[in-house]
Amino acid sequence: MIVLETNRLRLRYLTLKDAYFILDILNTPGFLDNIGDRGVRDQYQAEKYIIEGPLASYHEHGFGLYLVELISTGEPIGLSGLVKRANLLLPDVGYAFLPDFWGKGYAVESAKGVLDYARELKMLELMGIVSLGNDASIKVLEKLGMQFYCRQKWDDDSDILLYKLMMD
Repeated sequence: MIVLETNRLRLRYLTLKDAYFILDILNTPGFLDNIGDRGVRDQYQAEKYIIEGPLASYHEHGFGLYLVELISTGEPIGLSGLVKRANLLLPDVGYAFLPDFWGKGYAVESAKGVLDYARELKMLELMGIVSLGNDASIKVLEKLGMQFYCRQKWDDDSDILLYKLMMD
């Protein structure tokens, strides 16, 4: 199911057929360094990740992480969407892209589409989470209009930065 389209991108629900892509993106150095190791090492674990993560979130919350693909080719290039975490009161905007697609504006473009979608869902506030030192992601959050909110310890005892956006 297509959730939204921007000028260059289509965001759609993940399906089990996307397991090969999930396996790839979750094991890129950028994902592992900045988001964390999800322990997904084979096709079965990728399918389980899709079922227990995005598919469960679509069912429980009505939103989740979506596959980002190029409209021009249909090629999957990343993930973008809304995540409701047990340890945060508000949903957060999440995104990750394959390294070949960094620096091309796709994170900002997809996340702006996600913000518009969040407005349709009548969300009033959103968070952004970023690892210390992830300057590229900090710039994305700031381009979305998010402002630094606080620094806190995460579940794995790492320090993270939280950003917040009041929806208009």
